[in-house]
Amino acid sequence: MKFNRHNLNRSPKPRLVFVLTTVATVFLIFLVSVSVLTLGVFAYYSRDLPSPNKLVSREVELSTKIYDRNGGLLFDVYRNVDRTLVKMSDMPDDLINATLATEDAEFFLHGGFDVLGILRAFKNIVLFRNVQGGSTITQQLVKNALLTNQRSLSRKLKELVLALQIEKKFSKQEILQIYLNEVPYGGPAWGIGAASQYYFGKNAKDLTLAEAAFLSGLPQSPSVYSPYGSKPENAKARQSYVLYLMSTKGWVNQYGVREYLSKSEAEKAKLEPLNFVKPGTHGIKAPHLVMYVKRLLEQKYGTNLVEAGGLQVTTTLDLELQEKMEKIVAEEVDKAKALKVGNGALVAIDPTTGQILAMVGSKDYFDIENDGNFNVVTDGLRQPGSSIKPLTYVTAFERGYTASTMFVDAPVTFPGGPEGEYKPVNYDGKYRGPLSLRTALGSSINIVAVKLLKIVGIDNVITTAEKLGITTLNDPRRYGLSLTLGGGEVTLLELTGAYTAFATGGIKKEVTPILEVKDSLGRTLEAYRESDGVRVINEGSAYILNSILSDDGARSLVFGSGSLLSIPNVAVKTGTTDDKKDNWTIGYSTSVTIGVWVGNNDNTPMDPKLASGITGAAPIWRRAVLEALKTRKTEIFRRPESIVEVPVDSVSGMLPAEGFPARLEIFVQGTEPRTPSDIYTTVKVCRIDGKIASQGCIDQGQAEDKKFIKLHDPNYEWQDMIDKWVEENLKDKGEYNPPKEQSTI
Repeated sequence: MKFNRHNLNRSPKPRLVFVLTTVATVFLIFLVSVSVLTLGVFAYYSRDLPSPNKLVSREVELSTKIYDRNGGLLFDVYRNVDRTLVKMSDMPDDLINATLATEDAEFFLHGGFDVLGILRAFKNIVLFRNVQGGSTITQQLVKNALLTNQRSLSRKLKELVLALQIEKKFSKQEILQIYLNEVPYGGPAWGIGAASQYYFGKNAKDLTLAEAAFLSGLPQSPSVYSPYGSKPENAKARQSYVLYLMSTKGWVNQYGVREYLSKSEAEKAKLEPLNFVKPGTHGIKAPHLVMYVKRLLEQKYGTNLVEAGGLQVTTTLDLELQEKMEKIVAEEVDKAKALKVGNGALVAIDPTTGQILAMVGSKDYFDIENDGNFNVVTDGLRQPGSSIKPLTYVTAFERGYTASTMFVDAPVTFPGGPEGEYKPVNYDGKYRGPLSLRTALGSSINIVAVKLLKIVGIDNVITTAEKLGITTLNDPRRYGLSLTLGGGEVTLLELTGAYTAFATGGIKKEVTPILEVKDSLGRTLEAYRESDGVRVINEGSAYILNSILSDDGARSLVFGSGSLLSIPNVAVKTGTTDDKKDNWTIGYSTSVTIGVWVGNNDNTPMDPKLASGITGAAPIWRRAVLEALKTRKTEIFRRPESIVEVPVDSVSGMLPAEGFPARLEIFVQGTEPRTPSDIYTTVKVCRIDGKIASQGCIDQGQAEDKKFIKLHDPNYEWQDMIDKWVEENLKDKGEYNPPKEQSTI
């Protein structure tokens, strides 16, 4: 057989072409099928995906920040998530670098996913049935912000699709900023702003390398690495590992260059102590005021906006002063334990503005077992004892009574009224006879205060209280004349606020704890505005009151000279209830008004040995005032032009009487005395027997004129009781006992 060489040479070629064509066709079909399948998978999982635009358009819960007057953070208010937006420009480089090294070192190189990471993830799924790993920062952002934490292949595919879309929609800087504001750092802290405050009590921009490394290591497993968890040592170990990654693995910066932390910097950061916020407090400062402000905001703006709207609230609080006040209250209450004093509260107000400078609602807010979180300042309705008396006196001054007006401190009985037959007694059970209103108020004499209230009227005193900002004395029928001794309940905040009007010469400024409120976009919702206030007391009446309450001599009758209450240019009044359940001291200068209460939250009485003005509230008040005045200038109370100074009789307070001592007293012009007192009477007495001189005694030249004192009050209805007391207690003082019988000579 002949073979055709040409046919032999060409016969294999078609077969090879056929094989190659078949293989190519199959491969092409495979590629097309894979592409179609991939597109199908992407289309299927893209159909219900949220838009990447939601990263910037969705509603995000933002915590409300409450600051002191100088910008110091007091607390974050939030519902479920504590979040504060931080701009990229306010994030330190150490934080960004540590995050990249720990979470995604090639972030600036990839397009949203890491191929090797994805392969590792699929290996975990196939071999270990564990859906995790391989997530870039962009993918983590998708998971935290747009998807759930469900561990499934479908969720992972959705995550990948969205990551690609986000990389096309936003710049790398934008993605990194959103991520750092979204990532959970443990507990309620979402985002680096909240985490910085939660763990270190500072703003993100102030983080050190050591702190930034710790925070960057948290997102992988916040509960495991938390310093507040069951194994706090894990926190330091995790931080050390992050620093190791920064120095060995490094990170790629935005210019595509790999950088490393030097080993010396890493070692230095490892040695730096991490000063975490005290567990349980998480940075809350001035807690009673913070919660009071939160309540006011919720009443005005609603709970939703306060807990999730990102308000920026600047309070009137002076944090430095606040912390000193907290220390003073805690120390002095502990000192008074022997007197059965279990709690104390304090509020400091600037009388010229009405701004609250400090608020200590109890000796320890965190002592929940003893109701430490209860705010005595704002919510404690307690009886104020004699610290309410100035309201009665200033009401009287407004009606023409003066500091020299005389009342007789003697037993008195008032019939009828809510108390039935009412017999007030003085704090020490003593009676002192004729007293000026200056001395009676300064030394806190109860009898005179009750008589004065009877004269000026309960309704008028309650009206004064309302003008001064007290809202709780709204049932006159219940109080009766005991109102001036503290028979009605008030709050420490409102009564201290009332005293601010005395400090300003009768001008009342609204008491407020808020300077400014801004929304999450920085728009001002409200701001404190300086106002002239409202005149609620005549300037002259206020000055008379200030003169009395700052007069150490006026209070010396009961408190002695140079007591704890004696501070130059500072007026003060104490108060203690008869049952010793409440003890108060409230005082003021021209620059600060401070009110203090001590007692027990369960309303049990303190030790009967507690002495008003010496123990209890007074030591706290004195220390607080002296501390506040270190940084606040105080001046003498401004004397109005309407005030005049004239000599008066030392006993009656009227014009001087011949033969009796006189003193100087101040008056509002027009109220000064015009005539001598009628308490002095002249009687012709027979020298021989001391009786009223008969005509025969006069004819014999044995009669002489003698002056005697007949005590009486402005209201004569108590005269019989006064006469009885004089007869029983002043029988050895001849000037009070004129002869009643006629001489027979």
